[in-house]
Amino acid sequence: MAAITGPDEKLLPIAILIDELKNDEAVRRLNSIQRLSTIALALGEERTRTELIPFLTESNDDEDEVLLAMAEELGKFVPYVGGPAFAHHLLPPLENLSQVEETVVRDKAVESLCKVGEKLPDQSVAEYLVPLIKRLAQGEWFTSRVSSCGLFTVAYQRAPPATRTELRQLYGQLCHDETPMVRRAAAQRLGTFAGAVERELVAKELLPLFTDLTGDEQDSVRLLAVESCGSFAQALGTEGCRASLLPVVQKFAADKSWRVRYNVAQQLVALCEALGPETTRSDLTPAFVKLLRDPEAEVRIAAAGKVAAFCKMLTAPIIVSQVAPCVKELANDSSQFVRAALAGVVMELAPQLGRQPTIDHLLPVFLALLKDPFPDVRLNVISKLDQVNTVIGIELLAQSLLPAIEELAEDKHWRVRLAILEHIPLLAAQLGAEFFQEKLGPQCMKWLEDQVASIREAATSTLQKIAQEFGPEWAKEHLVPPVLAMVKNPHYLYRMTVLGAVAALSSYVSPDVLRGTMLPVVIQCAKDKGVREGGSPRVAVTAVCM
Repeated sequence: MAAITGPDEKLLPIAILIDELKNDEAVRRLNSIQRLSTIALALGEERTRTELIPFLTESNDDEDEVLLAMAEELGKFVPYVGGPAFAHHLLPPLENLSQVEETVVRDKAVESLCKVGEKLPDQSVAEYLVPLIKRLAQGEWFTSRVSSCGLFTVAYQRAPPATRTELRQLYGQLCHDETPMVRRAAAQRLGTFAGAVERELVAKELLPLFTDLTGDEQDSVRLLAVESCGSFAQALGTEGCRASLLPVVQKFAADKSWRVRYNVAQQLVALCEALGPETTRSDLTPAFVKLLRDPEAEVRIAAAGKVAAFCKMLTAPIIVSQVAPCVKELANDSSQFVRAALAGVVMELAPQLGRQPTIDHLLPVFLALLKDPFPDVRLNVISKLDQVNTVIGIELLAQSLLPAIEELAEDKHWRVRLAILEHIPLLAAQLGAEFFQEKLGPQCMKWLEDQVASIREAATSTLQKIAQEFGPEWAKEHLVPPVLAMVKNPHYLYRMTVLGAVAALSSYVSPDVLRGTMLPVVIQCAKDKGVREGGSPRVAVTAVCM
């Protein structure tokens, strides 16, 4: 090939990229596909529409990785073909990609079709997108019918009334397709489609489809139908939910498939919000209690994680009589993941119950979870201590939890120690200086010598907050002496921690203390000698940098 010189020299990299689209090596084709936007910019909008896009339309017989990259790139290609007015040129290659065997490629193609479809003018939706949906929905292979289910929503609201009727009928056919994979896709997208359809038609035309899918012989179809409950609840309104949706959900809560029951637990809160407090209390609470006591751990995990959100619809007496017994059982559940899910939300029940019911019914649960052998359970409880503090008061909380806090402060899992450490300033502010110094102060000093660097750094920050809370005089008397005493520690890392603590406290002590007490220690550290003499250059450098 003759050497390219002058202005054409700039086009050489583009020519190479275009050639690599046809390369025998998949890696090179993938590299070129991932740079399609560069090729399109070089070609210009017209040549991209007339040359590049037709080439890509015919290039659907390739490695899955290449096709996936192509599907993703085409979703961002509207500006390169001339904007929304010409976006319909992108539909043919994406239509082909939405019919391939590999699920990941099809899903990405549908996602890109939706992106392109949203930018199409209304006329192009009717002229190009709707016929595409019809072709896919009536395709011979199930792959095309599966992909079509994800496109109805983007086209429906911008289609003419007559076309909308046709689209609803077509979706009904997909819901009754002989292939379970197609029914599954239709069930999965039904809730989203219901959000686009006119409210009066949801109850009339889509609800019967939902009912049919909830009775499907395949549990995979039923469990995906459950996911539509929230969307149907919003579309139907309170009365429609009570009449049509509530019986279905109650039936689902006792379904023979645990996966269906799991999805019910996940969707129950959205349904409660649509039905309102009264129906929730009378009709859904028994179903929720059953889910909390489900024989399958996965269902209990889902239900336990929704305890606080569900109980927002209930009164305190109902929570105490019906939910609290389940909470006590779940706190001792055989599955550590159930206990962890409960620990993440159970503290949020305190504001809903009030002070005395919290003390009577929840405090024992908190204490039990704080002693759980699984560290994630303990972490989840610790992270929500402030929820209980606002209800029962810090004094009672401290008296009840102090033994557990002291134990967790030396927990073998450093993240648990860190979580406790981060709550010390809150406890200190509420309990006062005297209580802190007596009960928590010594432990804070121990954290400065923790084996984990993150704990030592957090302890330094905690001391700074405590000094800010209690003032310069208190810090001078109770924090500065024990911190400076650690400068004699034989390990250089702990001496470096002392310097960090000095820097943190320097803004919260008087100038006299800083000059007369703390500065000499820093100067001493600056003279920290070599390792052979028991010193460390790192300590000296850190001190000098201060």
